[in-house]
Amino acid sequence: MRICGGKRSMFQVSVPPISLLATIICLTLPFLPPTLSLQSAVNVWPKPRLVSWPKPLARSLSTNFTINSPYHQNLQPAISRYLRLIRTEHHHPLVTPFVNVSTSSPPLQTLYIDISDLAASLQHGVNETYSLSISEVGETAYLTAETAWGAMRGLETFSQLVWGNPSVVPVGLYIWDAPLFAHRGVMLDTSRNYYGVEDILRTIEAMSANKLNVFHWHVTDSHSFPLMVPSEPELAAKGAYGPDMIYSPSDVAKIVQFGLEHGVRVLPEIDSPGHTGSWAEAYPEIVACANMFWLPAGSDWGDRLASEPGTGHLNPLNPKTYQVLKNVIRDVSMLFPETFYHGGADEIVPGCWKADPTIQSFIANGGTLSQLLETFVNSTLPYILSLNRTVVYWEDVLLDGIVKVDSSFLPKEHTILQTWNNGTNNTKRIVEAGYRAIVSSSEFYYLDCGHGDFLGNDSQYDQQAGGESLNGGSWCGPFKTWQTIYDYDITYGLSEDEAKLVLGGEVALWSEQADPTVLDARIWPRTSAMAETLWSGNRDESGKKRSAEATDRLNEWRYRMVSRGVKAEPIQPLWCVRNPGMCNAVESS
Repeated sequence: MRICGGKRSMFQVSVPPISLLATIICLTLPFLPPTLSLQSAVNVWPKPRLVSWPKPLARSLSTNFTINSPYHQNLQPAISRYLRLIRTEHHHPLVTPFVNVSTSSPPLQTLYIDISDLAASLQHGVNETYSLSISEVGETAYLTAETAWGAMRGLETFSQLVWGNPSVVPVGLYIWDAPLFAHRGVMLDTSRNYYGVEDILRTIEAMSANKLNVFHWHVTDSHSFPLMVPSEPELAAKGAYGPDMIYSPSDVAKIVQFGLEHGVRVLPEIDSPGHTGSWAEAYPEIVACANMFWLPAGSDWGDRLASEPGTGHLNPLNPKTYQVLKNVIRDVSMLFPETFYHGGADEIVPGCWKADPTIQSFIANGGTLSQLLETFVNSTLPYILSLNRTVVYWEDVLLDGIVKVDSSFLPKEHTILQTWNNGTNNTKRIVEAGYRAIVSSSEFYYLDCGHGDFLGNDSQYDQQAGGESLNGGSWCGPFKTWQTIYDYDITYGLSEDEAKLVLGGEVALWSEQADPTVLDARIWPRTSAMAETLWSGNRDESGKKRSAEATDRLNEWRYRMVSRGVKAEPIQPLWCVRNPGMCNAVESS
């Protein structure tokens, strides 16, 4: 365990070796226990892992402030972006910082960036460590990072340190920072409702500001197929909502490049074999139970054709299914350089497959639905692996109570499972089985919950004395507050070795009742809460949950995000911010 090249403090975290330059700078700074509670200018979100700022001092930032760094193709646009932001933002905190601003020290002129490994690509597990030193003397601050992606994280931190007009910046400051979890993401469903490219870019930009690094793009589903796949153009031509609601290859390239320039990977999900009703517009012969009413009259829930309106499963017994699907997989792998490929495999509804005559015959001859899914996985997973991809599936493929595959079909070294049911219990089941896990527990991380349901002529709401609708009216209600998200421990109940298999987490915005008009407010600032917990945790130095302390900081951060063009919803009245402690549940002593 090392901090500052060997210097120890009350904070001891495992860190990779940092450069000699950063070590020298760190040793020249006073090293005291960190504090961020001075109503200070050090209001960085997510909260850094380690901060030393023994005196609340600041000095002006030069109007000709510059950033110097080695050349990196994707870092240069980030530097230009941050330089413009730092020079022009002139952020005014909601609460005026209690900081002494020096009038005798010369303005800070330059941020110098030192990067150890310029060749490191943006992929899972890339080193995002950085350190930032701003001395009381001299005209240069120093940002040291292992990779360009860590430098981007440090640039965001530096941008949040600058405030006022004219601009000032804290001095006598040292920050060392690195994420606790390598996978920190947002999943957006663009099938049920369409989002324009600019909406996606704005989301990725806000993700980068929150140090999130994976945009999980659930691009297709039963409702529409908005992705233009070059070798299968009819899927989008017939399956999209319209010609103006299609993502072209050039759109994808723009989004992927924008992600690279913001340190955000773009992970595509082509959900199959379930959730594929939209494929039937082009290929009705490969889709079972397409365009049927989802819950036949008089049927029990177990006999439904889908878990919500929008039916259709690919038929694993039709050879043409694999011809089309492999074309899609190949093209998607060419469009997206991301090394993870999400294959979906969730919510296989028995009634849908049973509605198909060929599958009825298969079952009549002794076959099972689980064997059908195993056939599908065994016919597609090896092909995905041949394209040098790691496969991500939703947990159902292994954990579903009715239709699932044997673990022998899912090689642990090449398969990651994303959990969404039963909170920490299913996370535990996944890692106990030896699989890596991405956590998206609907009880905590589903952002669409609590907004009611979208079914028409539903009599459950005709209740004068209240009922389920009071709980949000949705299957996963109530609404997931930022506190619920912040206090969730995604490795709760796991052993140390099991916790190592948890790659991180993702919030999910399913779009039955979301579209661009509500996108920002649905995601932000609740996702900021997850961003901090996955970056630096949700506990203070004593191990106590810090959501109470985070409230004022999140208010400030939400306000700053709004000023940057993200329409994040408020978490408190402004009065609470202006009257610290007065809106607490319990009066502070």
